[in-house]
Amino acid sequence: MKPRIIFFDIDGTLVPLKEGIRPRTVEALQKLRQNGIRLCIATGRTPMEMPKFEGVTFDALLTYNGSYCFTPERDIFKNLIPKEDIVTLRRNAAALGRPLALATDSRLVANGTEPDLEEYFAIGGVKLVVADDFDEVAQGEVFQVLMGGREEEYPAILNDVTHAKIAAWWDRAVDIIPANGGKGVAVEKVLEFYGIDKADSMAFGDGNNDIEMFGAVGTGVAMANASDRLKAVSADTCRDVKEDGVYWYCLEHGLL
Repeated sequence: MKPRIIFFDIDGTLVPLKEGIRPRTVEALQKLRQNGIRLCIATGRTPMEMPKFEGVTFDALLTYNGSYCFTPERDIFKNLIPKEDIVTLRRNAAALGRPLALATDSRLVANGTEPDLEEYFAIGGVKLVVADDFDEVAQGEVFQVLMGGREEEYPAILNDVTHAKIAAWWDRAVDIIPANGGKGVAVEKVLEFYGIDKADSMAFGDGNNDIEMFGAVGTGVAMANASDRLKAVSADTCRDVKEDGVYWYCLEHGLL
């Protein structure tokens, strides 16, 4: 089955962690586009962190784990964390002795720094910025909260938080998104926007935050380096991201 649209996670899927973009990945994206398949990014990254794939234009970007989705021309979907939950998350982070970062449509700023959060930012090639106007930013539109945190800290992070949840793909930090959000909801919004059936869609991913996305598409393909939880719900698997998994899967299935 040739899909009409494909959604791609970035880190660990299109780009190896802490490494550069691989030429065969770019070639695969270019050829998929030439073959009339719509291409969409679905990532926990901010709009400001998008890597450049030479000669590739994406039809839509699903950023902040789907909380902010847009085309090059217009917004498709916006989903915000309520201000009362931002207040609670700041309190919980302080109790854990951890700073946090707030993601808006144009800024990503923190109220402090620590090794886990710094390395989390570095994965996306972004410098951690501690902002003097953090309190002001917290009063505006916030799509996602980022902070260092291990799985055993999750209950404390979300203590008394009512309309937000954790979407984690790395074991030392978390993305916190609206409770009614996630990549799956965003994919559904994009499919509706383009008038494409679920059966005609595909997605590639590697992390637990891709599980809901796989449930929203016709075919979910897990990288060889994917989490066991994602592989358990995938329709298929491909080679490791460091072995050009997306390229070889698309070639072997007649998509290129």
